Amino acid sequence: MPFPVDMRFIEELETDLGLSFPEKFTTKMTIENGGEFQTDEDEWTLFPFLDKSDNKRISRTCNHIGLETANAKEWENFPADAVAIGENGFGDLLILLPDKSIPSKLTDNIFVWLHETGEIYELAENINSID
Repeated sequence: MPFPVDMRFIEELETDLGLSFPEKFTTKMTIENGGEFQTDEDEWTLFPFLDKSDNKRISRTCNHIGLETANAKEWENFPADAVAIGENGFGDLLILLPDKSIPSKLTDNIFVWLHETGEIYELAENINSID
């Protein structure tokens, strides 16, 4: 079950990645760090931000965005500039990509990365469009 996360943990990952997350995404995640949703094609789980508040939250957020992004970057065809924010349980990932005009800022758009082909397609205009 998702629960709120303090903005400091989001900012910590932003510093580690050298990227800033979109405002709509961070607003949603500060209220509900992670969660699940369904589309016509798939059921998706959003990765949480690592919450180091206490042992219970550390354990509940161990599959966090930072770790899952690092793991995804080991795949040969995963985009080098992408950040993994969710999964469907079959290897495909939800990703955020940098803004072409401001490479240090991730766009609002939510994309699907297909692990078998490396294909990327847009799933939603922003995180609020998929709930």
